[in-house]
Amino acid sequence: MDWLNYHHLLYFWSVAKHGTMTKACEELRLAQPTISGQIRLLESTLGERLFIRTGRRLALTEMGHLVFKYAEDIFATGQELMNTVKSQGNGHPTRLVVGVADAIPKPLSTLLLKSALKLYRPTRLICQEDKLRQLLIDLTAHRSDLVIADTPAPPGTKEHIYNHPLGESGVTLFATAKLAAKFRRDFPHSLRNAPMLLPTANAMLRRLLDQWMVNHGLHPVIVGEFDDSATLKAFGQDGYGIFPGASVIEKEICRQYRVQVVGQLESLKQHFYAITVERRVRHQAVLALVRTARQSLLS
Repeated sequence: MDWLNYHHLLYFWSVAKHGTMTKACEELRLAQPTISGQIRLLESTLGERLFIRTGRRLALTEMGHLVFKYAEDIFATGQELMNTVKSQGNGHPTRLVVGVADAIPKPLSTLLLKSALKLYRPTRLICQEDKLRQLLIDLTAHRSDLVIADTPAPPGTKEHIYNHPLGESGVTLFATAKLAAKFRRDFPHSLRNAPMLLPTANAMLRRLLDQWMVNHGLHPVIVGEFDDSATLKAFGQDGYGIFPGASVIEKEICRQYRVQVVGQLESLKQHFYAITVERRVRHQAVLALVRTARQSLLS
């Protein structure tokens, strides 16, 4: 078995990050000949050149870019290991970084995340919301522990990631009391020409809704389209139209936005996933979140 000297890799990683030997020397507190010699040994071990000089800067070769990507993952995972072990051993809160896709309903993500905070061991929760693509970039760079989404990671993703199904939920339509009373009668046929507030076309829920409408021969009037689920519901709360939400959190939506149920869309199911990287420490808070979703919320 060939062994890799991780000190050599560390010196390479520092130079590649900064683009100059001088800044790497400052970070590592080592002399330039020492770092240059260690990088040459790494190149000898790998049998490939990793840098080419362009003026005063060092540029990565094609193989250098590949090695740098692996080095990023290796040292990020090492830092994660240290943080996890230290937090387990000294009573400090366990750090949990969760990326939540902006399509996930806020009440649902809140219920899921609360489960991680109910562990016997204190947990420091860091929640970040963004588009799924950016969240997956952060995940594969080990800047987060998991991503919660309403669609699995696309198959074209190069990095090793796992899609863990959390469960499914039906879809319910909501509206103010006045609109709900009007369109609840003869539902779902009453949705013809009904004012609707919908997610934007790139959202999984929107694609499901569009297909459901086509299957039922319905052509509602789309009043507004929204990337953010909370903004969509806020417009619904103000009476601008009927809006969709996960059936599993019907009560929370009705209470929080002071709306009523218009009706449930039969046969329409929304799926939810926890997405994690392949190589990581098994995080107790992540396991608690997945367990809660499967056993209580999305069974």
